[in-house]
Amino acid sequence: MTETTHNTATAERSDLLETLAKHRHFLRFTARDLTDEQAGQRSTAGELCIGGLIKHVTSVERSWADFIEHGTSAMSDFDSMTEADFAKRADDFRMLPGETLAGVLAEYEKVAQRTDDLVAALTDLNVSHPLPKAPWFEPGASWSARRTLLHIIAETAQHAGHADILRESLDGAKSMG
Repeated sequence: MTETTHNTATAERSDLLETLAKHRHFLRFTARDLTDEQAGQRSTAGELCIGGLIKHVTSVERSWADFIEHGTSAMSDFDSMTEADFAKRADDFRMLPGETLAGVLAEYEKVAQRTDDLVAALTDLNVSHPLPKAPWFEPGASWSARRTLLHIIAETAQHAGHADILRESLDGAKSMG
C-alpha cells in the first residue's frame, strides 16, 4: 500500500467513524436528564420509546459489526426466525422491567467502542459478505464492510430523528433548535 493510499484509507475510516459518532451523540442526547420511567414511556401513538430505540440501535450495530467480522453466519435468515426470535426483536424496542436508562446507555457505549475498534483494525473496507436472506435485501446481494458501516450510520441517524420526536413529545426538549 502506498503512503497516499494509506492516507486515503485512514481519512475514509476517520470520516466514517466521525459521522457515526455524531449520530450516536444525537441519539444519546435525546435521553439527557430522563428518568428510567420517561425513557420507557411511549409519548406518541406508536410503540416506540427513547430507551427502546437506543436498545434497538445497540442490537442493530452489534449484529452488523458481527456481520463485518464473521460474515453471513453471524446473522439469521429472516425465513428461519422463530416466534421467540420475533419476540426478542420486539423487546429490543422497549424498556423491560428491571432495565435502566444508565444500563441501556452503558451497553450502547460498549457496542460502539467495539465497532470503532473493529473499523480501526480492518485491513480492507472492501471485504464483502453475502447478505442474509430477508425480504428487504436483494437476493444474492453482498455488502462490503464500507457499505455495512454506511448502513449502521443511516440506521443510527434515522433512529436519532425518531428519538428526537419522542423526546419533544415527552417534555418539549429538542436535540437542536
